[in-house]
Amino acid sequence: MTTPPPGAGERATPERRGPLGGPGVGPRGMMGGGPVERPLNFGASGARLLRELAPERLRIAAILVLGGGSVTLSVLGPRLLGDATNLVFSGVVGRSIPAGLTKAQAVAQLRRAGKGTLANLLNATHATRGGIDFGHVGQVLLAVLLLYLGSSVAGLFQARLAAMVGQRSVQRLRAKVQAKLARLPLSYFDRVPHGEILSRVTNDIDNISQTLLQTLSQIVTSLLTIVGVLVMMLLISPLLAVIALVTVPLSIVVATRIGKAAQPHFLAQWATTGQLNGHIEEMYTGHALIKVFGQRLAAQATFASHNDALFASSFKAQFVSGLIQPALMFVGNINYVFIAVVGALRVASGQLSLGDIQAFIQYSRQFSQPISQVASMANLLQSGIASAERVFALLDATEQEPDPDVATVLPSVHGRVAFEHVAFSYLPDQPLITDLSLAVDPGQTVAIVGPTGAGKTTLVNLLLRFYDVDSGRITLDGIDIASMTREELRSKTGMVLQDTWLFKGTIAENIAYGSPEATEEEVVAAAQATHVDHFARTLPDGYRTVLDEDGSSVSTGERQLITIARAFLSEPAILILDEATSSVDTRTELLIQRAMNALRAGRTSFVIAHRLSTIRDADLILVMEAGEIVEQGTHEGLLAEGGAYTRLYAAQFASALSGVE
Repeated sequence: MTTPPPGAGERATPERRGPLGGPGVGPRGMMGGGPVERPLNFGASGARLLRELAPERLRIAAILVLGGGSVTLSVLGPRLLGDATNLVFSGVVGRSIPAGLTKAQAVAQLRRAGKGTLANLLNATHATRGGIDFGHVGQVLLAVLLLYLGSSVAGLFQARLAAMVGQRSVQRLRAKVQAKLARLPLSYFDRVPHGEILSRVTNDIDNISQTLLQTLSQIVTSLLTIVGVLVMMLLISPLLAVIALVTVPLSIVVATRIGKAAQPHFLAQWATTGQLNGHIEEMYTGHALIKVFGQRLAAQATFASHNDALFASSFKAQFVSGLIQPALMFVGNINYVFIAVVGALRVASGQLSLGDIQAFIQYSRQFSQPISQVASMANLLQSGIASAERVFALLDATEQEPDPDVATVLPSVHGRVAFEHVAFSYLPDQPLITDLSLAVDPGQTVAIVGPTGAGKTTLVNLLLRFYDVDSGRITLDGIDIASMTREELRSKTGMVLQDTWLFKGTIAENIAYGSPEATEEEVVAAAQATHVDHFARTLPDGYRTVLDEDGSSVSTGERQLITIARAFLSEPAILILDEATSSVDTRTELLIQRAMNALRAGRTSFVIAHRLSTIRDADLILVMEAGEIVEQGTHEGLLAEGGAYTRLYAAQFASALSGVE
């Protein structure tokens, strides 16, 4: 089959309906980097995203274990360093104890001398005469080194597992979305702008990936660090722990206030970025037209305006959001001052050792950092859940009716097509076709004409089961097409659209798109029959010439010839031509008509066309108005009747006839 993927090479307009032209909604390109709205239901969507991680439960458990081990080892480090400080301090103080006195005697002597603070400080240490025990200090430092080394190794494996879990989960989600797109009806693609679908498949899934990668490991580590550090601070000094906790709400309030102040500027930045990108895209695609009409300076002025607006909004957004870190550092420094003062007083009173206060200060620093990280991940999680919600909405969309479990297979198709009392509407309250009956004999060429919106393309949509009929039935060789699989039905059909669709690949690959098993000789034969061979051989690489996605390396007429060669090679039983020759000149059209006559021989053909040469040669011409066949017959017979076809002919075809006769 030569039908391109839905939406490929098409432009949806209000005048055309169905996959050959969607019902009134054009694609909206998503300029990358747009804002992701907040989720409508954070809890439910977040829980569903977590369920997507269920197949990775063992790896997630390993992440938790490794995270717990890494945090535990990291949290024990400052405590041991405090012990090392106490050993050094005790050794230094021990040297000052007079010979022949024990520590208790030295403390009592200091108290009698009125040096109570010094006595308390000496009493809080484990000082003994003999100086610093460097061996013991070395053992403690080695233990600290091993703790930090073990913490780093555990963190490394945790990060690796987290990356694996995130990427595998997103890979499965992407596969689900791809499979879902294949099961969606064409009405979904007509209803939802193509840019919106692409945004969900690409931007939103990428955003989910980034959210999982940046939070899956970090949030576990941060939360465990907060708990571990808080426990250690409470063990060292409950009073100092309370002082450290007092600044936490203040930090959250500061970060929240500044974040809210920055949000409008970020929204303005995203909006102006989209406007600038849209302007650049328009200027790029219409570059030649801008020069022809002398609008270069106006385009530059518009660009400068958007660029200045983007600079202003970006500067404000970055400046305001950049205040968060300095503000939190200021709050942290205030906290540090209180801890240092109160801690020094408690050391002086002998209630804490010097090593304890050193360890506590380290813990206070460790405590504020993960809180800031968790706060900064809040917006990231909001964004990721919002993207997940949009992807889940796509996954929950109503699917097309499944193919029958026991499908009819036609080993050979003669091409007799019949519409039996068919009724159909795109919208429930707006019927388009009410009671249409039509019989087409094998090998006949049927031309379908009529004003815009008459239902011409709808007949093709129904025949290919892009849409299913509301009532009645369509048969192929007497078999209801609803009893066949869509793949089986469409494999018997070839299509050439008005809007050509080519993919990035060689000319030969584009011709063989519907017949991948075709040999090189068959590809060349099809190209010769459709007059592709002549211009293909004039290109430097011949049939191996690589075409761009939009086929801009060849002319419009040559692109159309390639799509016709594609249909020719597939040798379909039923041929559908949607104004297939509208993009070629008169001479090329005459050449194509000869090839088409050979292609249509023995095949049932449906031709939607306005070009007179195509319509005059048809075996049967159907004139449609408002979803009904108002006239049918041959060209000469319909002209003789002087009805709707004659009016249409006079309005649209008379000038074309005078140009060729």
